[in-house]
Amino acid sequence: MNQLFTDEQWLAWIDELSDNDIVTIDNFLPTELWQTLRDFLVQKDNENDLKKAALGTGGNKQIIEEIRGDYTFWIEETRDTELERFFGLIHELKTMLNRYCYLSLSGHEFHLAHYPVGSFYKRHLDQFNFRSNRMITLIIYLNEDWKEGNGGELKVYQENEKLIAPLKNRCVLFKSADVPHEVLKTHTSRYSLTGWFLYQPPGIGFLS
Repeated sequence: MNQLFTDEQWLAWIDELSDNDIVTIDNFLPTELWQTLRDFLVQKDNENDLKKAALGTGGNKQIIEEIRGDYTFWIEETRDTELERFFGLIHELKTMLNRYCYLSLSGHEFHLAHYPVGSFYKRHLDQFNFRSNRMITLIIYLNEDWKEGNGGELKVYQENEKLIAPLKNRCVLFKSADVPHEVLKTHTSRYSLTGWFLYQPPGIGFLS
């Protein structure tokens, strides 16, 4: 499968990620690939395949609506063959991060997310205290027509707080262990694809 982006494009984004812990990329995906992801999410949502998201992992999972109110569907490369091109992109990015950042990324995990009206996700980090192998977070927003006042912004807590609107085909990459963030209350349905690049053994190389 051909690369979606040139090495130069990836390097520019990776440099910004390294310098600032986060990078926002607008108009990220080719239109047809973005639409494939959007259609797949809407289909799964209509079929009630998205489930109330929990906190924690394994036997420690808890649903706490005061902290988190989204619904998710975990996608799998071998099962969800409609998303082959998306997973090709994920392998492409993982290769670039390993090649240029000396990371030991060996896996990934991704889910589709729907935040219904009134839902949110309080401030948190994407790494767990008892499972710290999430290295890089990737978000792609799958909203058709996001308008100011719809809420649902990603609030990032750095030296200067910033709000990132969940605009159509906007991608956000950030260091999972270093960027506290929250999803503000949404006033309309909010859709995204979110996931993590995983490492084993632990190591953060160039991005530390």
